[in-house]
Amino acid sequence: MSDPILLAVPKGRILDEALPLLAGAGIVPEAAFTDPDSRALRFSTTQPHVDIIRVRAFDVATFVAHGAAQLGIVGSDVLAEFDYSELYAPVDLGIGACRLSVAEPASLAETDDPRGWSHVRVATKYPGLTSRHFAARGVQAECVKLNGAMELAPLLGLAPRIVDLVSSGRTLKENGLVEVERIMNVTSRLIVNRAAFKMKSATLGPLVDQMRALVGAQAA
Repeated sequence: MSDPILLAVPKGRILDEALPLLAGAGIVPEAAFTDPDSRALRFSTTQPHVDIIRVRAFDVATFVAHGAAQLGIVGSDVLAEFDYSELYAPVDLGIGACRLSVAEPASLAETDDPRGWSHVRVATKYPGLTSRHFAARGVQAECVKLNGAMELAPLLGLAPRIVDLVSSGRTLKENGLVEVERIMNVTSRLIVNRAAFKMKSATLGPLVDQMRALVGAQAA
């Protein structure tokens, strides 16, 4: 019997929204997957030819791009940051909807006009995407790489602005920040390793088609 297909999924909100879709495709993880005491990283599913690994969102794209996993679920923000040529993103799952935005203190925003920027210093975990966005506008971006607690950067003088994901905007508001520019809308995608898709098309093709049909049925 051939090795199971590996599906990489992220922790957190995206996973919560993805599990019903996966269940609709007959992919339900073993009980240990939802056991808070389990330290396992790889799990079997109700589909004998599909196993699941649960990793950080930014690592999903890396695992799939390098062929360690064949399938993954990841936000379009991560895909844009890494821009891996080895990845194929055939299905927009329509989950994890949010936006990637520039934010700054409300006091600064009162007199600030993003159209006049020539140089910006921003804290972000998206330095590649941020630099490319501002370069396209003719703005030089100095990016300070952070992996979390982005809202602290302006408060503590690390950088006057941040680039981060925004959903409801509540976290920004509670930290005295406001959105001043939207970089992109974000949803989660089903991604596939291109080489694996060719070599295992008999297995991966139907899975991709099934997920596409599920998303289409929900949107109808």
